[in-house]
Amino acid sequence: MLNPYASYAGNRDPKTILRETAAQLAALAKKIGPQGLNRKPAPNKWSAREILCHLADVETVFAFRLRQTLAEPHHVIQPFDQDSWASQYPGFTAEAALDVFAAVRRWNITLIQNAPADAFSKLVTHPERGQMTFQTIAETMAGHDLNHIQQLEKIAS
Repeated sequence: MLNPYASYAGNRDPKTILRETAAQLAALAKKIGPQGLNRKPAPNKWSAREILCHLADVETVFAFRLRQTLAEPHHVIQPFDQDSWASQYPGFTAEAALDVFAAVRRWNITLIQNAPADAFSKLVTHPERGQMTFQTIAETMAGHDLNHIQQLEKIAS
């Protein structure tokens, strides 16, 4: 059950990471500042604003994946092309992205915290990563958060 972001979380509790991320993102956005949010660290890299938009998109995707995993037997996850989705980011603000992320994350945390114990071993298939569980999805979310927090910290420094 592959979590491509497992190395970012290490032995940390994914639920703790998930609870802390929205506040960390808001603090980093404030530290980077309005002008810095649109500055790209390199020509082919996303700006901080684009990273925040991506995180809002991905949180929405994870919300759907978590709920489908719980509701549907043998669900197959639908992958998406993050770069294609990013083509829409010029029309979005960092503030809107943070608002969406924080709201959907609160909703996802509520779902994860209230899921029955046996839900965490429920299987789902990702066409590119193979079989995963509800637990793996939560762990992937946490590692994905930390990956992008590291990117934002580099931009902020």
